[in-house]
Amino acid sequence: MSGKHYKGPEVSCCIKYFIFGFNIIFWLLGIAFLGIGLWAWSEKGVLSNISSITDLGGFDPVWLFLVVGGVMFILGFAGCIGALRENTFLLKFFSVFLGIIFFLELTAGVLAFVFKDWIKDQLNFFINNNIRAYRDDIDLQNLIDFTQEYWYCCGAFGADDWNLNIYFNCTDGNPSRERCGVPFSCCTKDPAEDVINTQCGYDVRVKPGGLHKNSVFVLQQGCLCVSVQIIFTLSTRSCVSVHVCVYKETEQQTYIYTKGCVPQFEKWLQDNLTVVAGIFIGIALLQIFGICLAQNLVSDIEAVRASW
Repeated sequence: MSGKHYKGPEVSCCIKYFIFGFNIIFWLLGIAFLGIGLWAWSEKGVLSNISSITDLGGFDPVWLFLVVGGVMFILGFAGCIGALRENTFLLKFFSVFLGIIFFLELTAGVLAFVFKDWIKDQLNFFINNNIRAYRDDIDLQNLIDFTQEYWYCCGAFGADDWNLNIYFNCTDGNPSRERCGVPFSCCTKDPAEDVINTQCGYDVRVKPGGLHKNSVFVLQQGCLCVSVQIIFTLSTRSCVSVHVCVYKETEQQTYIYTKGCVPQFEKWLQDNLTVVAGIFIGIALLQIFGICLAQNLVSDIEAVRASW
């Protein structure tokens, strides 16, 4: 009898510490994302004036860091502490939370496939809404510039979408120097240029019919240059000549991207469908794997407790 002993159910150390190690990485990444988001808000003065969160008309990219960081922090905390302390409540919470995220992702994917036109309309509305707020937030401005440069696009469906912005619209009463222009991120890039020309989009959407009646038109360097006489009334009257380049619509594509970001995104998605599908399938498999491991660990813990 002394050489024999009873071997009851045990908690798998491999599963326990695999879940712990995997989730502690998520936990730390979540803290880093939250820290970046809060630092960005602090730099913009949002933390000292919470009401300013609702002042921005467009999308604040900081929200992306805060939401993703918050989800990663909660999941990482529940999985890490739940596995280390063998806490079935936290492990079940981890499984359910991960399952909800998986279900939402699956639902979003199905709805996006079924309601393509509605998604396209919503994307158009989202981009145009952010075009209006382009100069209101530096993070939003950088996000729009990155998008237009990455997909070689301008506006939602074309450069004229920038008429929605108070600085770039072509109305006669617009005093901005950027009137009838586009941001520099809409400009085609010259490989020979080492320094970005932030004024390359000035006047690219000027139409000849919208200029002064005394303007003199001269064809120069592929664009229609205009000499406009403007009279300033101070103590004495004086005249100055302002040269503005008027690009024909067919020539705009030489200087700026004429395709919109919505069709360019659709094209990119079609060209990279295999890669995108592979990434989503990989994420889904990781989530299913995590749920299965957590449930397996819960079963082991409950089996050990039942044997006491």
